Amino acid sequence: MNRLFNYHRILATLCLIIGVSSSALAQSLTFANPVLEGDRPDPTVVKIGKSYYASATSNEWAPLFPIFKSDDLVNWELVNYVFPDGAPDWAKNNFWAPELSYDAEQNKIYAYYTARDKESNRLSVAVASADSPEGSFKDHGPLVAQEYGSIDAFETRDENGKLYVLWKEDGNSKGQKTPIWAQEVNEERTKLIGEKHELFHNDQDWEGGLVEGIAIFRKNGYFYATYSARGCCEITCDYVTGVARSKTLLGPWEKYDMNPVIKDNENWKCPGHGTVVEKDGELWLLNHAYNQEGSVYVGRQGVLQKVEWTADEWPVFANDEKYERSKASLEFTDNFKKRLDPIWQWRVTQDIQYETGKKGLRLQASEENETLGTLLVQGTKSLDYQYEATVIPDGKAAAGLAVIGGANNGFGAPPAGMGISVKGNQLILWETINQKTTEIAAVTIPVNEQVKLILNMEDGYKMTTSAIVDGETIQVGETQDVKHLVPWGMGFRLGLVAKGPTDSFAHFKEVKIY
Repeated sequence: MNRLFNYHRILATLCLIIGVSSSALAQSLTFANPVLEGDRPDPTVVKIGKSYYASATSNEWAPLFPIFKSDDLVNWELVNYVFPDGAPDWAKNNFWAPELSYDAEQNKIYAYYTARDKESNRLSVAVASADSPEGSFKDHGPLVAQEYGSIDAFETRDENGKLYVLWKEDGNSKGQKTPIWAQEVNEERTKLIGEKHELFHNDQDWEGGLVEGIAIFRKNGYFYATYSARGCCEITCDYVTGVARSKTLLGPWEKYDMNPVIKDNENWKCPGHGTVVEKDGELWLLNHAYNQEGSVYVGRQGVLQKVEWTADEWPVFANDEKYERSKASLEFTDNFKKRLDPIWQWRVTQDIQYETGKKGLRLQASEENETLGTLLVQGTKSLDYQYEATVIPDGKAAAGLAVIGGANNGFGAPPAGMGISVKGNQLILWETINQKTTEIAAVTIPVNEQVKLILNMEDGYKMTTSAIVDGETIQVGETQDVKHLVPWGMGFRLGLVAKGPTDSFAHFKEVKIY
C-alpha cells in the first residue's frame, strides 16, 4: 500500500526552486483510500503530540467505539475501545457518532457519543473521559436528550475561550427541521450551562430534510464548519457535504453558495460526517462514504482528502478520491491461541462467554440474538471474499459461519442471517429471520474430529457454502442471494455462530478471510 511520504520539507525546498506551488505539493502526497477500511461510519480524528487517534460509529456491536492510532493519518492500528465491556448502564442501543476531543491543559481525552436512553427512549448526547486514548474511559452519562433526539456532538471553544458542545436536534425523525445547537459546557464536561443557541438549520433546497454531523475548525480568522445533509445510510442514500463559516462561534453563520462541496464521484458515494485535522501544515478531512462498487454491503468507509482553498477563503475539496487499497491488506487470520483479536465484536445486548488458548476458541452457545445464537463478528471489507473456519464438531452445539445483517432494511430492524453450520454429522445451510430458522439444505457427513467450513461471497451478496471433510470438498446447497439481509446503516458482518443450550460450546480452531 502507498504511504504518505515523509519528505515534505525537502520536497518543499525543491518546489520553491522549480516554482511549484505549495498546493501542488500537497496534492503530490499519495496514499491508498479507504484509510479506515470496512464499515467505519462517522469517523472522528484528533491529533495528540505526534500521533493521531480516530474512532467511528459502533451501532449495535460491542465493544463500543473503537480507537485507532496512526502516525501518518493513513496506516491505522486498533488500540482500544471507549467501552470495552459493553454499553454504559443507562444506554441501550444506537451507539453512533463518537467525537474525540483532547484537552491539552488537563492532558485528558474526551469521547462524546450518541446513544439511546433506556428510560426515556430518547437519543442522547453523552461523554466519557480518560487520561489517554489508550487508557480506561470513565462515563459521565448524558448531557442532553431533547424530545426529538440529540445526536452528533462536537466540542469546540469560542473566540473568547469558552467551551461549547454542538449537536443536532434530530427533528427529521418527526418531519421537522434539524437545528444545529451550541451550548456552553463546564470544564469537567459533566453539565451544560447557560442557554443553547441555534447556529443554523436546513433551509436550502440542496440540504433536503436535514443537516447534521457538524465539525468545526479555525483558520483565516473564521470558524469553519463541515456538515452533512440529505440521507446518510441506505441503498437510496444521497448524502452530501457542505461548509459554512462565521467570525464568531455563535454566528451569524454564512453557508457557501457553491455547496455541496463533496458529493458522489466515480469511486465514492454519499460522502459525509467527518473531522478536519492538521498534518504538516495542511488540513485533511477524514469522512465516510460508500464505495461505488461495494455499495451498502461493505458499509461506509473512512476516506481521507485534503482541504483546498478558494481565493475568497472557502474550504473546498477536489472530490476525486479513488479506491486504491490493496486487497491483500484486507486479509485476516486468527487461531485464538494468545487472545481474542480486538477486531471481533458481539451484540451489545449479550454478555458472551468464551475461552481462548492453544486449542483455539470455545464460544458458549445460546439461543439469543433473535434465536441466531451467540455471534462473534467483524465487518466485511470487500465484495469478493472467502471465509473459512476450522471447527471441532459437537453433538449439542451447532458451530457455524454466517453473514449477519437485518431482518429488513428499515431503521432498527432486528438481526438476521444466513450461514453454514456443523452439528454432529450434519452440515446445514440455514437462514434465521424474525426468530424463524429455515433449513435450506443439509448434507450428512462422516463423524470427524474437525471440519473446515467455507463461505464464499461474490459481488457482495451472492453466497455459496461448502465444507472440507477428510480432504474432500462438499458443496452445501446452491448459490444464495442475501441482498434482503443488508441492514440499514451498516454493512454485513461476518460471524462465528454458536447455537444451542448454554451448557454447550462451539469449538473453532482457526479462522481465515481471503
